[in-house]
This record gives sequence, C-alpha cells and structure tokens, in this order.
Amino acid sequence: MQQEKRAVSTLASLYTLRMLGLFLVLPILSLYGANYTASTPVLIGIAMGMYGATQAVLQIPLSVLSDRVGRRGIIIAGLALFVVGSVVAALSSSIYGLIIGRALQGAGAISGTLMAMVSDLTSEQNRTKAMATIGASIGVSFGVAMMLGPILAHWSGLSGVFWITAALGVAGFFLVLFVLPEPPVETLHSPHRDTLPVPSLLWRVLSDPQLLRLNGGIFCLHMILMASFVVVPRLLESQMSLDRSEHWKVYLPVLGGSFIAMIPLMVIAEKKRLVKEVFVLAVDVMVFALLFLGAAYQFNTGLVMGLFFFFFAFNLLEAQLPSLVSKQAFAGGRGSAMGVYSTSQFLGTFAGGALGGLMLHWGEPRWLFWILALPAAGWCWLVATMQAPQYLLNIMLRFQGDANAVREQLHTITGVAQVLVVPEENMAYLKVDDALLDRAALDRLRVSE
Repeated sequence: MQQEKRAVSTLASLYTLRMLGLFLVLPILSLYGANYTASTPVLIGIAMGMYGATQAVLQIPLSVLSDRVGRRGIIIAGLALFVVGSVVAALSSSIYGLIIGRALQGAGAISGTLMAMVSDLTSEQNRTKAMATIGASIGVSFGVAMMLGPILAHWSGLSGVFWITAALGVAGFFLVLFVLPEPPVETLHSPHRDTLPVPSLLWRVLSDPQLLRLNGGIFCLHMILMASFVVVPRLLESQMSLDRSEHWKVYLPVLGGSFIAMIPLMVIAEKKRLVKEVFVLAVDVMVFALLFLGAAYQFNTGLVMGLFFFFFAFNLLEAQLPSLVSKQAFAGGRGSAMGVYSTSQFLGTFAGGALGGLMLHWGEPRWLFWILALPAAGWCWLVATMQAPQYLLNIMLRFQGDANAVREQLHTITGVAQVLVVPEENMAYLKVDDALLDRAALDRLRVSE
C-alpha cells in the first residue's frame, strides 16, 4: 500500500510538472508572441496550439509502444523531447523557431504511458482513486499556470518561461530515475485494456455514437479554450488596462469562484445520478458565456462576468467528460476510448489555436466569441440526444479453462451487464451493476494472479 501511494504521488507529480510547463504559456503567448521575428496573428495562434498537433499524432502510438519497449524508457524519451522543445523555444527569436519548439514539446506525448504505469503500480481496487488523483493534479496545474504565467513572464520574458518549463522537465527526469518505483515483475506484461489503447478496438470506439458525442465534445471544448486565449489576454491588457504582470488579479477570482460554484453541481450529478442533466446545463452555460463575451467584452464588468461563466462551464465539463467516457465505454474498451478521447482533445487544441489566430487577424474579438458559439450550439444538440450513462463498474477477471464456457457463465451471473473475453490473455473484462452483482458467483470463476 505504501509503495502504491508513492507511485501515485510520483506519477501525479510527473503529470503536474509536464502540464504546468505546457499551460504556463497559455495566458501569455499571444501577448509576447508579437515580439518574435516574422510574427503574425495566425502564426501566434499556430504556436499556441502546435503542441496539440504532435501530441494528437503520437499519443496512441507511444502508448502502444510502451507495452513493447517498456514504460520507463518511453517516459524518459518523452521528457527529453519536452525539455529539448522548451530549450528550442527559449532560444528562438523567430516565430517559426517557437512553433518548432512547441511541436517538440507536444511530441513528448507520455500521458497515455503514465496512465498505463498507474495500472502497473496499483491494484485494481485502488486504480480509480489513483486516476482521480492524477486528474485533480492536471486541474491544479491549469489553475497555478494561469496565476504564475503572467508574473513569470513579467520577470523573465517568454524565453524565461520556457527555460522554467525545461527545468520542470529535468525535475521529471529526477522523479522517474530516482523516485518512481519499479512495477512488480508479474505486471510487466499483463494486459491493461482499462488504460491502454488496443489498435483492434479503435474503429469500434470511433464508430460508437455515444463516444463520438463525447470525443466531439472534448474537441470542441479545447478548441474554444485555445481560441479564446489567443484573444483574452489582449483584452485584459487593452480593455481593462491591466499590466501584464497583474492579469492574475482577474484569473484568480474568476477561476477560484467558478471552481467553488461548480462543486455542488458535481456532487448533485453523481449522488442524484443527474450526470446528463448537469452536463447539458454546462454546455448551455458555455454557449451563453461565449455570446455574452461577444456582446459585453468592451465593458470591464462584462468581460469579468463573461470569463466567470466561461470557466464555470469549462471546469464543469472538463471534470465530467473523462468520467462520462469511462461510463459509456464498452467492456474492455476503456483504454481505447480514453486514447481516442485524448487525441480528440489535442486536435481541438491545435484547431483552436489556428482558428483564434485567423480571427485575430481578420476581425474583432466579438466575432471570435460568436463564431465559437456556433460549434458550442451544435454540441448542445449532440448532448441533448446523448443516452444517459449507465452506472456500471469496470471489472477485470483472470480465468482458466475454455473461454467460450467462461463467457457463457459470466452472462448468467446476476448484475453482469457486458462481457468481453480475450482468450489469448486469459482475461475477461466486465461492466457490472454493483448493487445487483452476485460477487460469490463471480469469484468462483476468478483465479489468483
């Protein structure tokens, strides 16, 4: 148990260091990017979202490769790319060098491999808590980066912020080499369909109408976030006349207040089983926030209120979406579903940066917000037609004997809703209703691992 806690805290720290490095530039790059040679609004937007393009391309391949060459090697290589990308960006004087640096940062796409490492180092009963801890660390990284980014850039410039991100990557090396425990030998080649993508299941994930709604949703959400932050920092400077080092004075109350406001809805959604209803509400609030920002950004109060509604919706959606993917994924498909989900998220990041740059070049901020409201409105329709999620647990079961016979027996057990039997792994992946499950019957089929 002690080793599991150490493993989870180390992996959460790795996530925090890497995501903090990526998020630090979000509130500042559109401001300082204009100082680079050959800079244009479009290229600034591309630089902001470029890490998403390479991360989207490499996320699933590196996760699958880690099963063959080892997790630690992939994590170290990914951190090395992240550090090299940060150094390239720090040394660049042209916007093209900055774009290359951001691309290299994203090429160290180790998120999926880190999640697989969670499976290597934690027991099945503690895995959900471990993943929730890591998810919370990402949220903390985002909030801290929004506060620190403007302050650090004021002290050291954008290049200094990239040197800091390089240092964060080096700190990650230390954690991997000297703190992260070695996984037990018996888990090194054990299957991890609950956290790793399986190539043969990807088409099934892509063609699942419920998962398609969620993948489209995370694409839309991160496109909106990245496109908005091509413009929002400039509005704080030009509209509110805030010094760049003081932008945190808006981000802190807006982010903190919106986070506190969304917690009761998260609790209600899970306890009252109103996940879909709260999810629909959050998307509706996002549409309202974008329309409101487009109409009222020229007033200081309107800009701050609009950002509050924006982050209220964003935080709520960002917290709910991974849980919904896990609930909607078919038995044995959670790792594949999360892989496609993450890829969609990073594609949205790149698309948002490019769109934000184009709109900054072509029109007023109001048009950016109103244009972003269009895909958000389409998302409203998608979630309104989404099936309410079933409240089922994911269970893995190792068995011996004939796979077909085991499959038939599993289907007869009370509380078992879905079954995927993989004969070559001697594993069965189940989705079960915990309130109805006949655990004694299930345990009779389980063999000790």
